[in-house]
Amino acid sequence: MEFEAIPGVGEKTAKSLSELDDAERALAAGDVAALARAPGLTEGRAAAIARGAIRRRHDDDGDFLATDRAREVYRDALSLLRERTVTSYAAKRLETFYPTASESRIEEVRAFADEAVARDPDPAVLDALDGVGSLEPASGIRVRERCLATADAERYAAAKDAFPELSVEVVEDARGLAELARSYATVVALDEGFAGVDVEGDVRVRPDAEEHPDEIVPERVLAFFAQNRGRIRAAADVHETAGMDAPCDLDSLRDALTRLDDDGTVVGDEELDRLTNAVDDVDAAVSTAESVANDHLRDAIRERDVTIEGTDFLSLVEQGARVDSLLSRELEDQYAGAVATAREHLVESLSLRPEEADIATRIFSDDPSFPVGYDEERLSRLRTELKAGRDRRAVRLKRELAADLSALRDPANEMVTDALELDVELAVSRFARDFDCAMPEFVDEGAGPTGFAIEGGRSPLLDVPFAEADPVDYGVSGVTLLSGVNSGGKTSTLDLVALVVVLAHMGLPVPADRVELERFSELHYYAKSQGTLDAGAFESTLRDFRELVDGETNRLVLVDELESITEPGASAKIIAGILEALDDQSSTAVFVSHLADEIREAAGFAVAVDGIEAVGLEDGELVVNRSPVKDHLARSTPELIVEKLAGEDTSGFYDRLLEKF
Repeated sequence: MEFEAIPGVGEKTAKSLSELDDAERALAAGDVAALARAPGLTEGRAAAIARGAIRRRHDDDGDFLATDRAREVYRDALSLLRERTVTSYAAKRLETFYPTASESRIEEVRAFADEAVARDPDPAVLDALDGVGSLEPASGIRVRERCLATADAERYAAAKDAFPELSVEVVEDARGLAELARSYATVVALDEGFAGVDVEGDVRVRPDAEEHPDEIVPERVLAFFAQNRGRIRAAADVHETAGMDAPCDLDSLRDALTRLDDDGTVVGDEELDRLTNAVDDVDAAVSTAESVANDHLRDAIRERDVTIEGTDFLSLVEQGARVDSLLSRELEDQYAGAVATAREHLVESLSLRPEEADIATRIFSDDPSFPVGYDEERLSRLRTELKAGRDRRAVRLKRELAADLSALRDPANEMVTDALELDVELAVSRFARDFDCAMPEFVDEGAGPTGFAIEGGRSPLLDVPFAEADPVDYGVSGVTLLSGVNSGGKTSTLDLVALVVVLAHMGLPVPADRVELERFSELHYYAKSQGTLDAGAFESTLRDFRELVDGETNRLVLVDELESITEPGASAKIIAGILEALDDQSSTAVFVSHLADEIREAAGFAVAVDGIEAVGLEDGELVVNRSPVKDHLARSTPELIVEKLAGEDTSGFYDRLLEKF
């Protein structure tokens, strides 16, 4: 795939995408989690790229939302969906859903939505989702007890690039390998020519190292799982709670994760724990053993019946007098016992194996001396042996665990992605349930202009609780004026229509009992202007409508009180002209206006007029039928007030005013 052909993707981003193994699949599926694994891509950026790839695949120019107000309604709809997500991933993933005129894209999302609304948003599943997040690549790994070795300059450069976690050394022969083996717990020789070389230490010949990076640097796999352990465990819980089929055995996965510490080290191995503790405690243990031997020998000297008193003997010894021959002759058994006690303490306190104990026993000499001392050189050898044993054991365990986890890496990625995608589905399901949604029905384009028909629509954008919103029935085919009293719900009706149309063209359920509509090419929604425009702004607005009536045919145009842009008389004539042009295009349009009579009179065709009727006043408040009445010019608020006063007064004054309406 030519990544740079995707809208918004440049050379740098294309290079990042090319480093993914499954970039084309991820782009085709809108898999934001997979795309976000590309170097340098955030989830937000990945969502934008996925959206661009979707547009390209469906040959979508992205011009459905043609005005600022239309785009605001889309953002409002997206916010309602995002509020029902648990993970940040799902909130970003929802941005790949957008309103479009592309039939193939609408149908693609509808198929997704049909499955999504069938999902049960179980609170237990939502709780489990709280810990799920996109998996992050491991970084900052540095391994110091292992190195790579080669005699080839080109292989050296390639190894430096392939294994930045390890030191890469240049050697000429077996002697060079031997020197490295004294400094590193493990040396990996990259040249086949080193095969069969007999070198003391852990030296492995792996010409195929670059083909098996997880075996050479198991820390990569371990760090990845350590860093993402919480997310993976949460995804496993989601699969179990939601009854989803997992791509791997969850018990095996959890067992492998319990063998891993937060820093990527292997835990739960008794032998590694023994060696680690021995390395940490060896100096203290030798010091304690020395004290034990000297205490033992002091007690023996105090109690020994020799030619001189024991206390005098101790005084001489502590003053530095040579007593080797005396110790050898008089206290040979006691000295041997003291040293044996020291050796036994050292072996037991460090839990040494027989081969390690053999080195440890030589730390204390058999030659009598007082005070009893230890051989620093032999202690250093024990320390080195214990460290080497620990490191070898750790590397072996790392390789074994990395081998187990490496086989689980792709299933873990899949499992986390499936859990995150479930959050997207559940957000759609919760949206549909919270707002009593239904899937809209698109009418065959061959049936001619059909506009839209909404039954039982309620807008979640109102400043009242959704349950308190009055249901609205409204349908328009062609060009229509919508009249009604102030605060009667004309603008909220336009908002409802816009929201329903936006959601329908996203392929998602809409907040209504039933909706039929044609597949519009564009949505133009013009909000109410704030006051009369000056000459420049007025001219700019007219230019906008010039472009409007000169473009696509089957568009939906919603306009809220355009007459406020200039004087009422001129406004009526301008609106009438715009309606004529839209009628010629067979567009669907709803213009909210208080100048319905004047516009109808100025228009060159029979303009339909619908009305949101106020049925009366109660305690000074309007009582309104929120569903527009077809072919009905709604009475104004002043008319209703005058009518109310006429019914309460017998002077005839209000009756005469009422006749003026």
